[in-house]
Amino acid sequence: MYNHTFVVCAYKQSPYLEACIQSLKRQKLRSNIIIVTSTPDEYIENIAKKYKLSYYVNMGEGGITQDWNFGYKCAINKYQSRYVTIAHQDDIYDEDYLLKITNYIEKAGRPLIAFCDYYEIRGNQKVESNTVLKVKRLLLLPLRIPALQKSRWIRRRILSLGSPICCPSVTFAVENLPKQVFKNHYRACEDWEAWEMISKLKGEFLYLPYKLMGHRIHEDSETTAAIGDNQRTMEEYQMFCKFWPGWIAKLLVKQYSKSQKSNQLSRH
Repeated sequence: MYNHTFVVCAYKQSPYLEACIQSLKRQKLRSNIIIVTSTPDEYIENIAKKYKLSYYVNMGEGGITQDWNFGYKCAINKYQSRYVTIAHQDDIYDEDYLLKITNYIEKAGRPLIAFCDYYEIRGNQKVESNTVLKVKRLLLLPLRIPALQKSRWIRRRILSLGSPICCPSVTFAVENLPKQVFKNHYRACEDWEAWEMISKLKGEFLYLPYKLMGHRIHEDSETTAAIGDNQRTMEEYQMFCKFWPGWIAKLLVKQYSKSQKSNQLSRH
């Protein structure tokens, strides 16, 4: 058993949860797999029993980042995991995701996070390229160069133009990170905020330019809900202000908000 834990954050009764777990069970490299939730019910519990997975209920404050932090702590405290991947219940992982990520991370001197390229799942379709994915890959080009993965300046310049890192593709190197990596006040930019915080630390952002997982785009996601009530645009402006003066942040968020349309299932 490799010293890694997949934390599956389950919410209500997702029809995609079982497919996510099956993709983790098919990994070429064995790992701990746990389910955490702040919305316990028989549906989630029965899936945990079916696949003989440990099941933990967050009895504190519920929410996306609260559940992520809870699961992260479970992986560390209960399994002493050196590496943690927070798997979103709607997504799937290719069978060699963990093998390739860990091979890469163990060659690094001081890894912070390791993450890969990804494809989108829209309905029953696998979408490997569209405008948003092309832009994200372009932003991440500098991190293909190993020497630049150590550069705080480079990764902060990348993040100053948006968040090209797919959250569920990330594996955290626990030993080099704070005990809590997510803050609890954003609904759509919580991952971008975490990358910005981690980008200040000494260490490496490891990028694997391989499509090793599928991120599902659907209209019931929290990101889509945040778009609907304009929450995401406000959060994006606040994130840009971490890197730029307010007037530049306003210009950037106007362009960046156009990418919100990519979260609509009908858009390709």
